[in-house]
Amino acid sequence: MTALTRWTVAAEPAGSPEARALWAVYYTEVSDRWFRLHHGSDTPPDELARGIAADDGPEQLVPPRGLLLVARLAGEAAGMAGLARLEPGTAEVRRVFVRPAARGTGGGSALMAAVDTAATALGAARLVLDTRHDLVESHRVYERHGFTRTEAYREGPYAERWYAKRLPPGEG
Repeated sequence: MTALTRWTVAAEPAGSPEARALWAVYYTEVSDRWFRLHHGSDTPPDELARGIAADDGPEQLVPPRGLLLVARLAGEAAGMAGLARLEPGTAEVRRVFVRPAARGTGGGSALMAAVDTAATALGAARLVLDTRHDLVESHRVYERHGFTRTEAYREGPYAERWYAKRLPPGEG
C-alpha cells in the first residue's frame, strides 16, 4: 500500500467539529509563523483566540459557492483544502493544510488531486490561489501540482505570491 492510498478526501461541512479543529490548527500554525518572523515569538494566546473566532474563511466554503475538502489518513482528519468560486470558470484554492505529523505521507498530493476534481465539478476551468512568501513548503506543493506564478488577482494583507493553473476539460 502506498502512502497515497492510505489517504481519503471528501467534502465535509466547514462547520463540522473535525473541520473546525483542523481550521484552528492551520490558523495557529500560519499565525505563529508570521509572528515569529515579524515579532520573534508565537502569537499571543488572546490574539490567537480572537483571530480564530473572527476568521470567516469557513463560511466562504459552503455549497454552492464553495466547499471544504477534508483529508483523512487511516480514518483520522489530517488535512484540508478549500475551494471558492470567484467568477464563472474560476475557483480559488484556500487553506491547503496537512497536520505536521502527517506531512510527507502523500496528503498534499491527495488533497491537490481532489481539488482538481472538485473544481471541475464546480465548473471551474482555472484555479487561482495566493500565499505568503514565508510558506515555502506550500510553494513547492503548488508548483509540483501544475500551478505557476501569476500576477496578483486580488490584494490582501497576507497575499504576497499568486499562482494559477488551467484545468483540463471535464469529462461530460
